Amino acid sequence: MVLKNFIVLEGLDGAGTTTQAKLLHERHALQGIRAVLTQEPTSQPIGLAIRKILRKETPALPETLAYLFAADRNEHLHGPGGIRDLSAQGCRVISDRYLFSSLAYQSVGCGWDLVRELNRRFPLPEILIYLDIQPREGEKRLQSRQQREIFEFEDFQTKAAAGYGRVLREYAASAMRILSIDATRPPQAIHEEIWEFVKAGEVK
Repeated sequence: MVLKNFIVLEGLDGAGTTTQAKLLHERHALQGIRAVLTQEPTSQPIGLAIRKILRKETPALPETLAYLFAADRNEHLHGPGGIRDLSAQGCRVISDRYLFSSLAYQSVGCGWDLVRELNRRFPLPEILIYLDIQPREGEKRLQSRQQREIFEFEDFQTKAAAGYGRVLREYAASAMRILSIDATRPPQAIHEEIWEFVKAGEVK
């Protein structure tokens, strides 16, 4: 199932998903189009618990983290004022990461099958935008960060990149519209290509 009005940006750490999600949200506002910017993990209680694990403040098994991401996503989608409600109201929802991050990242520690099963019933977005960057380039961009999360290292990112490759292959024939874009280009150039792709699909 594909959820109308739902746009997701994905990519390795350092690819620029947060920057591009913000630019896309701002572009909607300039065009007078109602849109909401969101992200995963969320700022809800489960999402905050996840962030503590990512910052190494709370220890957790890889499987536990996969379950927590799925629980946070369930609230994000189905909770009051969540993605489903907004989409049904005709509001475009732009999310910085979604279930594809779980498939790419959590599957490294606990296997593809478990993560896919945990996320099997969640709807796909109407548009998936993948910001493609090599792990080494992403590592260079992350070096300025004062604190690294548990996944923000080149060896892990290389494994996550393979996971994203599998995501793109397995979902290539789905009903989603997928744009894979070179994330090493200037941010504004990337944004313009994303905007043209979104407009071409006449998301409603």
